[in-house]
Amino acid sequence: MSDILVIGGGIIGLLTARQLVDAGANVTLVEMGETGREASWAGGGILSPLYPWRHPEAVTALVTWSQQDYPRLCLQLHDETGIDPELTHNGMLILDTEERELASRWAEAHGVQLEVLDLAAVREIEPELGPHPSHAIWLPDAAQVRNPRLTKALKLSLERRAEIREQEEVIDLLVEGGRALGARTRKGVVSADKVVVCTGAWTAKLLEQLGAKPDIHPIRGQMILFYGKPGQIGRIVLSRDRYAIPRRDGRVLFGSTTEHAGFDKATSAEVKEELYRAAVELFPLLKRTPIEDHWSGLRPGSPSGIPYIGAYPGVEGLYFNAGHFRNGVVSGPASARLAADLVLGREPVVPAAPYALDAPR
Repeated sequence: MSDILVIGGGIIGLLTARQLVDAGANVTLVEMGETGREASWAGGGILSPLYPWRHPEAVTALVTWSQQDYPRLCLQLHDETGIDPELTHNGMLILDTEERELASRWAEAHGVQLEVLDLAAVREIEPELGPHPSHAIWLPDAAQVRNPRLTKALKLSLERRAEIREQEEVIDLLVEGGRALGARTRKGVVSADKVVVCTGAWTAKLLEQLGAKPDIHPIRGQMILFYGKPGQIGRIVLSRDRYAIPRRDGRVLFGSTTEHAGFDKATSAEVKEELYRAAVELFPLLKRTPIEDHWSGLRPGSPSGIPYIGAYPGVEGLYFNAGHFRNGVVSGPASARLAADLVLGREPVVPAAPYALDAPR
């Protein structure tokens, strides 16, 4: 029997399983599809919330810890697996400046380097930018990872030390006498002493059988990918809730929408055209750059974007780590560490109360 069953193989499930394995636990991870192929694959990999000053302190606490941990994590994964997650510190340029005073106060309070640039400085930092803003907000320490490579590295590292079962959907949680005993999948029963639910947008559906459930719902986001050349665009650029993310190989991700469409992951030609128009307005050189791909993913939306991390009330041995909305990658390491701390009875890496099921959001 496994010591701990982790349900869900996205970035949150993989990182949580890794934390538990590092602590010496015997872990089985069960994923209904392929690990890292839902929101973890579909997102952009920016290691900062968009407009970070708008987020609750509970989100900022997870983000801050995770940002400090990412260099160690990526280096360790690269050494272990040979897969480079491409942690890149290329900064984020934010063209929306109406809140620059609020942003400056937030940055000062949290020790984050932030500059308000004039037009000449903006042009120097990103020469190919189309708009001519009189000012922009510059976060020079902002970074990104190539999230599909990060999840591949996590899987490869983890499968050497834990059991990973893909294409195996959990249909029931096994609870008896107020205690979690494992889960029933379409292939049989997986027994465990403790269970951690990390199923992203699907978490509420899985937990609803127990009564109380987290307020997590799917929010679709569509992205397009340009097949660009290295060096054409240097910085992450954010404008009017749309962002461009240049990868090291020249590809440029552009997104993303926020759509309430249930569990429908379909893409649409209309959204593709909308994203294309916004992208070429931001960077005119993209008119000469072919679109390589267009996809969508389902984010696990939650009130205020504060994830649910903790013990399920009334069921001994059952825990959850889900509901990160747009910040699963950037807050993943701290979320996984906190979940593992609570499962193993360790001192929490950050105060746990804001993430409980009944905490105000």
